[in-house]
Amino acid sequence: MSYLDGINSPADLRKLGINELTMLSGELREYIIESVSKTGGHLASNLGVVELTIALHYAFNTPEDKIIWDVGHQTYIHKILTGRKNHMGSLRQLNGLSGFPKRAESVYDAFDTGHSSTSLSAAIGMARGRDLKNEKHEVVAVIGDGALTGGMAFEALNDAGRSNTKLIIILNDNEMSISPNVGGMSRYLRRLRTDERYLSTKRDVEKVLNYLPFGGKKLKAFLKRAKDGIKKMVVPGMLFEELGLTYMGPVDGHNIEELLESLKAAKHIEGPLLMHVITKKGKGYKYAELRPNEFHGVSPFNVITGENINKSPETSYSDVFGRKLCEIAAKNESVTAITAAMTDGTGLTEFSNKYPKRIFDAGIAEQHAVTMAAGLAIKGIVPVVAVYSSFLQRAYDQIIHDVALQNLHVVFAVDRAGLVGNDGETHQGVFDEAFLSQIPNMTVVAPADYTELENMLEYAVNEYDGPIALRYPRGGSKENINNSHTKIEKGKGTVVTEGSDITIIVSGKMVGTAVETSEILKNANIEAEILNLRFIKPLDRDMILKSVNKTKKAVIIDEGIYCGVSLIIKDIIPESVNVMIKTLPDEFIRQGSVDQLLKENKLDPQSIADDIFIHFFDNKL
Repeated sequence: MSYLDGINSPADLRKLGINELTMLSGELREYIIESVSKTGGHLASNLGVVELTIALHYAFNTPEDKIIWDVGHQTYIHKILTGRKNHMGSLRQLNGLSGFPKRAESVYDAFDTGHSSTSLSAAIGMARGRDLKNEKHEVVAVIGDGALTGGMAFEALNDAGRSNTKLIIILNDNEMSISPNVGGMSRYLRRLRTDERYLSTKRDVEKVLNYLPFGGKKLKAFLKRAKDGIKKMVVPGMLFEELGLTYMGPVDGHNIEELLESLKAAKHIEGPLLMHVITKKGKGYKYAELRPNEFHGVSPFNVITGENINKSPETSYSDVFGRKLCEIAAKNESVTAITAAMTDGTGLTEFSNKYPKRIFDAGIAEQHAVTMAAGLAIKGIVPVVAVYSSFLQRAYDQIIHDVALQNLHVVFAVDRAGLVGNDGETHQGVFDEAFLSQIPNMTVVAPADYTELENMLEYAVNEYDGPIALRYPRGGSKENINNSHTKIEKGKGTVVTEGSDITIIVSGKMVGTAVETSEILKNANIEAEILNLRFIKPLDRDMILKSVNKTKKAVIIDEGIYCGVSLIIKDIIPESVNVMIKTLPDEFIRQGSVDQLLKENKLDPQSIADDIFIHFFDNKL
């Protein structure tokens, strides 16, 4: 008999006993491994929270009680238990389930997430809103030890601790980074400090001490100091206690009985409480346990061997960036690298091995990373901040206030620029081009292929002086685009192909798209002139004006938002020129493969060519 077959909502879950829940956890692991092996997704993090997710939905009356998941990539078990089991085959696919919580998808998803360190602030807000409306439900935030490195999480902890707001925080610690004390003593302390009889007695004793005629308050203060001294020696959560939170734990995150017992006790505590849960990332699948980083986010894979089914490109922009930075660093000792907990993802693994003293991992703290880079730059060091486009958004003020305002030489290597694909709205890198190009002193470049990336990185580190961002896409490149090898000069683009009928203005990955589009146009005897901007800021105005004054027709293609650089380009083109702008729409771009999303938004070569025919040539084909 399969217990999972009978689970269509948390109400079904609550009918099971402890042993049955344990059996269910095994079935869930098998199901999620099989499911993610077909769709790809975040595997290791989900395998680590199977028992925790079961316990949360068992102990709390969801959806009335609210569970807010930090980041949210560990919510696959949550989705299965809340009525979406039969839709897991569509996970992260076009028109399918999101890989993250979405309020529009289910009443059980209390808050949309996708980026790190947001859950505590959201949970405090929801708890205060509950209190203002005199509601009685619980608010629970689940945050990982990695997400706790984010400054926003500490801001929220500080606020929660000084309030009397009833809130339960689950710290999902899968690296044992706060305390390794998992044993009989810690379990005893947890039971003692959360037992209602103990708490009631404690309150009564304090009341009596306050009314003693001689020295009651002094005796109470002395006892409190003694108690706190002992706690500092034996309680691993003293940091949280000092902030004003009740600390509970550590709790074995793979023991359902212990989890349920702890959650039951937590519900009786007034004010903010933090429950420290120890879990193992990748639990139950040997490859994910041995290589949790590799199985954090995976493509479809073979369950038996753990190997990817779809082979990735032999090389990628991230790989080329990492190799070239090592080459530059070998000759320039002032070069350093900064990452926000993404050493592998941004291609810096080789750099970290070769130059361990010249790479700084800030944790999930992009704001700190950027201002730290500013400090390094002031000391004559050249910091290269490697960061995903969607995460760079988190440090916008620091880019403006701490780097650009002082015109400091900080190099931003903006990975995953443009459409990313299956992770959906929260991860599409479609805003950086617009917000970076608005900042005074900032220079923004975009390589059309690997050769241009290498040349631009060399230019940014060794020739340029000031803030500069290189934005490049996820994955591979069409190599050897015409003139990509030529010297990088500030504010100068290149003419990829010459033509007399229409000008196509592009940058970055879209240069390759423009080349394919021009081949389609050529079949209709339309000769396109393709301009590779190279510099999004400053623009090569002379190149643009020379071309559009010749062709009198221009199409601007940009894998970014409409209010970005496309409008700046349009403003410099004479009114006598017929202009068409092809960008992403003014909306958040959902999940799907990059090719699907490009086609859906008419940014693939055929769609662009069709629109050119219609707009400029009366649909001549």
